[in-house]
Formats: sequence, C-alpha cells, structure tokens
Amino acid sequence: VQLQASGGGLVQEGGSLRLSCAASGRPSGYYAMGWFRQAPGKEREFVAAISRGGKVRDYPDSVKGRFTISRENAGDTMYLQMNRLKPEDTAVYYCAATETISGETITTMTRVEYWGQGTLVTVSS
Repeated sequence: VQLQASGGGLVQEGGSLRLSCAASGRPSGYYAMGWFRQAPGKEREFVAAISRGGKVRDYPDSVKGRFTISRENAGDTMYLQMNRLKPEDTAVYYCAATETISGETITTMTRVEYWGQGTLVTVSS
C-alpha cells in the first residue's frame, strides 16, 4: 500500500488543522492505520491509531481530547482532526499502516509496515 499525507501548514496556538492520508494499492480496509510525528531533535512518537474497521481508536495522553482520528467507510482515506493546537504539537506528521486482524491498532513504530511521506505542522505561539 502507498500512503500520501497532506494538510499540514502553519497555524496559531489554539487553532485547528485536519490532516489527510490517502492510501492506494492493496485495499486499505486490510490495514490498521495511524499517525506518528517527529519534532526537531526528537524521536518519532505515536499520535493516533485506528483499527482496520474503524471501531477502535487509541491516543496518547498528550493529544487525547484534542485530536480525533477517523477513516472513510471505504477505508482509503484517513484523517487526523487536530484542535486546540499547541506549540509543542509542531512536528512532521507521518501516516502509517500495517496489515492486521480486526480490532488491532498500531501504536509503536516497530509495528509499522508502511510509511507515508511527512507533512509539516507548525504551531506558532
């Protein structure tokens, strides 16, 4: 599967952005998908995950209540709605996918099989 992320940009603190990740190739309904981010000088970290059926979602505490992950019924596009953005959310955001059984989510980089290119999110204070 090939992944194409988009939607990044510059936003003021407290603002919102929506990232998209378009999947092509093997039907993405076979895959759990997720978002990771990497800030300058820091390791890549988990941001949000959604199961292949879309029923299970996971978030780290740092974004819980502010970020929402979703995917279209057809499963070919995944979204990350980011609200109440903070300067510490500034990073390159990467979409990810792994072929899984139903209900599983991917929350660690070691489980990611496919990466999209990153999209830069910059939050100004």
